[in-house]
Amino acid sequence: MLPQAGDFAQEVRVLSGLLDTWPTDQWVCATQFKQWSANDIVRHLHFWNEAADWSVSDPQALQARLAQFRAASQRGEGMRVLESQLVQASGAALLALWRDFALDMAERWQALDPRQRVEWAGPSMSARSSITARQMETWAHGQALFDLQGRDRPESARLLNIVVLGVNTFGWSHSVRGQAVPPAMPRVELTGPAGEDWHFGESGPAGLVQGSALGFAQVVTQTRHVQDTDLRVSGDVARHWMAHAQCFAGRAQMPPAPGQRSRAKRG
Repeated sequence: MLPQAGDFAQEVRVLSGLLDTWPTDQWVCATQFKQWSANDIVRHLHFWNEAADWSVSDPQALQARLAQFRAASQRGEGMRVLESQLVQASGAALLALWRDFALDMAERWQALDPRQRVEWAGPSMSARSSITARQMETWAHGQALFDLQGRDRPESARLLNIVVLGVNTFGWSHSVRGQAVPPAMPRVELTGPAGEDWHFGESGPAGLVQGSALGFAQVVTQTRHVQDTDLRVSGDVARHWMAHAQCFAGRAQMPPAPGQRSRAKRG
C-alpha cells in the first residue's frame, strides 16, 4: 500500500475547497508566483499529474509528453504555452478536470508497491517519491492561491511528507547549484500542525534549524524567504542551506526575496 497517495488526495481536496469558492474573474488574476494565474497553476498541476500517472499506466504516453516538452523548450516556448495548448479548459471546467483526475489517480496509486520504479524526465524514481512530488507541487503552487485570497491553508500531518522531502534534498540543494555538499546536514527540529515534534539529523557544527514545519516547508518549496518565516537558523551550513533550499527537480531556482511572497490582507 502507498499511504502517500492518500495524503496527495487530501492535498487536492484542500486546494479544491479553496478553488470551489474562487470568483470567476479571479481565475485570470496574477499571483505572486511568476505572475501565474489560477488557470496557469491548475493547468500546470493537471499536465504533470497526467504525466506522472502515465509512468504507471501508459509509459509510451509519458515519453510522448516529455518529447513534446523538450521540443517546446528547444523552440524557446515557455512551459505555460505548451500546457495551455494541451489543457485548454479554464475556470470551473478546469477545476473539475484537475480534481477528478487527481483523485482517481490517488485512489489507484494507493494499491501500488511504494518501491515500484517509475520513469520520469530524469532518473527513474520510486512510486512513493513520485506521488510525494505530486503532493509537494500541489502544496507549493497552492500556496500562491491561498496567498492571493488572503487565507491560511488547513494543514495536517500530511505536511510531514513535504518536510521529509525537504530534508532529503539537502544535498540536492547544493549540487543543483554546482556546490560541494557539506559532509553533515544541520539538525532540524520542527513543530507539526498539531504540535508534533519532528526531528531530523544530529546536533553538530553544521548548525540547527528550528521552528514550525509550515515555515520549513515554505522555505524548501521556495514559497517564502526564510526571513518571512518563524524559523530560527544557526550555523554557517544551516544558514547557507536555508538561503537556497530547493526540494524540487529541474534547474536551480532563486528563492523569493524577503517580503516578495506573503498572504494578501483580506478587506
